[in-house]
Amino acid sequence: MVMEKLAAGLEKLGINAGEHELALFQIYYEELTDWNQRMNLTAITEYDKVQTLHFLDSLTVPAVWRPTESRPHPRVIDIGTGAGVPGIPLKIIFPQIRLTLMDSTNKKITFLNHLKQKLGLNDIEVISGRAEELARQQYRESYDLVLARGLAPMATLAELTIPFCKIAGRAILHKKGDIAEEMNSAKRAIATMGGKLIEIKPVELSEFPDNRVLVVIEKVAPTPEIYPRGQGLPIKRPIQ
Repeated sequence: MVMEKLAAGLEKLGINAGEHELALFQIYYEELTDWNQRMNLTAITEYDKVQTLHFLDSLTVPAVWRPTESRPHPRVIDIGTGAGVPGIPLKIIFPQIRLTLMDSTNKKITFLNHLKQKLGLNDIEVISGRAEELARQQYRESYDLVLARGLAPMATLAELTIPFCKIAGRAILHKKGDIAEEMNSAKRAIATMGGKLIEIKPVELSEFPDNRVLVVIEKVAPTPEIYPRGQGLPIKRPIQ
């Protein structure tokens, strides 16, 4: 059976993935490892580890967010998507979402455009650029869901993600380990961006013994026009 570890993990999460979806994940794996020989997309290439550390980890998001009847075609953006995670795995499971994949590395953009064609997925926009710049353009406050995985410390991450959220939209951020101090340092940044911490959801799967969590932030007020700051300031001088 293809993607056996992924299928077993998804069953624990209550996510129904049929043969078609698992076949798409298999193609994803094959394209990822093929292209990775020519460009640096991921350090994780072993079959079992890609299933768990990329695909299954991405699909912990539905534990705290899913499309709803009232919003069946939500707009979702994946910031610093790299090889397409967590955005593409979510799109495979929820094909109705309208997905934007954003990365600043043009080689990765080339791979993502190839991948979406290879997988036959519609309603995917792939954009090249930095979050500091794109959040000040037409993408600002346009998304129901903003995703980022392993991108930066939380104070920086708040400034790079929350400006993309609509009012009442959410940012869901993958973190792991002891993040209590990091979250405490990010309180001002989250509030300044118009966000409110809703939940820190533990990922309770035996596949992840490293204390993974999903940080859920709701957009409750508009982001002030001066944010995000440019020239790498969210990283160099995070709001404290």
